[in-house]
Amino acid sequence: MLNQKRVIIENVLPQLDNGTFFIKRIVGQKVNVTADILSDGHDVMEAVVQFKHEKDKKWSETRMNALSNDAFKATFSVEKQGFYSYFVESWIDYALNWQFGIGKKIADNQHVKSELLEGVEYIKPLLSKVLVSDKKYLNEVVILFSDAKSYDKAIVEATSEKLKSIFKQYPTKFLANQSQELKVYVDRKKALFSTWYEFFPRSASSELGKHGTFKDCEKLLPRVAKMGFDTLYFPPVHPIGEVNRKGINNATDANRGDVGSPWGIGSQYGGHKSIHPELGTIDDFKSLVNSAKKLGIEVAMDFALQAAPDHPYVKEFPQWFKWRPDGTVQYAENPPKKYQDILPIYFESDDWKNLWKELLDCALYWVEEFGIKVFRVDNPHTKPFYFWGWLIGEIKKKHPDVLFLAEAFTRPKIMQELAKQGFTQSYSYYTWRNSKAELEEYLTELTQTNQKEFFRPNFWPNTPDINPFALQGANESTHLQKYFLAATLSSSVGIYGPIFEFMVSDAIPGKEEYMDSEKYQIRLWDWNKENKITLLISKINQIRKEQSSLQQTNNIEFCDTTNDQVIAFYKYDDNKENETLMIASLDAYYVKQAMVRLPLKSLGIHVGHSVRVIDLITGNSYIWDKEWNFVELHPTLPFHLFKIQK
Repeated sequence: MLNQKRVIIENVLPQLDNGTFFIKRIVGQKVNVTADILSDGHDVMEAVVQFKHEKDKKWSETRMNALSNDAFKATFSVEKQGFYSYFVESWIDYALNWQFGIGKKIADNQHVKSELLEGVEYIKPLLSKVLVSDKKYLNEVVILFSDAKSYDKAIVEATSEKLKSIFKQYPTKFLANQSQELKVYVDRKKALFSTWYEFFPRSASSELGKHGTFKDCEKLLPRVAKMGFDTLYFPPVHPIGEVNRKGINNATDANRGDVGSPWGIGSQYGGHKSIHPELGTIDDFKSLVNSAKKLGIEVAMDFALQAAPDHPYVKEFPQWFKWRPDGTVQYAENPPKKYQDILPIYFESDDWKNLWKELLDCALYWVEEFGIKVFRVDNPHTKPFYFWGWLIGEIKKKHPDVLFLAEAFTRPKIMQELAKQGFTQSYSYYTWRNSKAELEEYLTELTQTNQKEFFRPNFWPNTPDINPFALQGANESTHLQKYFLAATLSSSVGIYGPIFEFMVSDAIPGKEEYMDSEKYQIRLWDWNKENKITLLISKINQIRKEQSSLQQTNNIEFCDTTNDQVIAFYKYDDNKENETLMIASLDAYYVKQAMVRLPLKSLGIHVGHSVRVIDLITGNSYIWDKEWNFVELHPTLPFHLFKIQK
């Protein structure tokens, strides 16, 4: 390979799969770029990060600083939604190399008259580029360097910081080399920080046995807002299939009056662009969405790409389904679970282009007609990865505010691939992480590996599909602890609402599934009821809105404790202007005591420096002036949420 360039640029970070995928940020965040940059010999090298938004015409740049072992680093901020491109550029800088060399010779008392004349050759090309004030200065320097009588003044100016700064501002890029161009996608803040509440609209009625409506849901919005939730997620609101409809507790045969699973989408009343008639009208749904917005709540819709046997698609587009030799379609399965009321869409259809277009139109319909900007996507891991990359990309071209949560409790690399393809947030394994070791290991994986660049976890203690063993028969303290940790470890959190806050956890024996599951029947909830769980959830959610350190996930450091049943972690915002310390007991039945070690180095303080820690839950405050400090936690309130004042 013929290549005269002398600079080698390697290991540019952050990047995903050699630039195949983009990293993620939100507006206002920083991208810290590092690279290994080296050259033969001892010449001075300079490097910059070039970056620009997709709508900008010109590139901006920020100079990289040399670290140890040929590593360089620079930071740039992303201020607009959409794609940014960035790359590293490096070169041998002859002017700075000259100044560095002449400085060494002058320090060694060598005579440098010839070197001063060389310097003139580097200055002259700059005269047509610099500001008027700098041009005057450079002309004076040229005269000094050329006049033997001004030698003493010349050698002082040759090594001056002013001359160096001009050389840096107007670099001499000799044989510059560039890394490949990489991308970062920038979302709105909600992509990183959100608080989700889920309930079934058909259970919104206050009357026993009566099917809830959107109007009933609208009456509950003030309650959701009061508890501090900013995202209200509904299971599918489309017509529910009547053929093979599921009965109570997932019974294969439905009885008269059984409402079926809302994920069995489509009937004589329409499909993915229709509303289930018992919930109300299109106008009722629009009213609900608009009323929610006025309270600072976004309605998240379920985007479930499957069909009931009587979905209009089955007759209109039979080629979009896999037909068996006996003329039937194989229903969906996730062994041992069976979904006789659902037909999977056949993505390997010869008519796949029209299929993709129709599914994109379905999503755009709700975005453009109703202002829906958040989708929870059902089982995305059972559909092609490239389909999601295309669909999400197409929607975000026109509507960059739209966000996608991947409901994919599946293998780690599959979850990560969905995030790479463009999913904004992802369900996580938090639901099954209970011990101190499990939690610390999982958060370290999420925040200290390259997953921090693209995988945004959303921590849910429970969902309609998952009644985890840890919550089955669990007491109040367990529920409080699970929500507290979810809401403070992750910047995005969600609960399947009433069943969590009212501690309804009856399970099908031996399974992580709810008995009398709301997926298959209407439940009656006392929506006026308040208890300790609802009050503390509301308090925690309010604190999350006030403390910027809790509005991100990655800036976290676990603290040593003397008790394995006590977990402690320190969080901070990007500028370290807000710092918090969370301490929680993992024992729901007994008082726990522990010594907790403050992260002095990260706090920027030394032993003996006093800090005030203010418990934002209780209002109590303490002065700590030691590295190790005593805490005692009771099951009645199994955590501290401290704001640190230094």
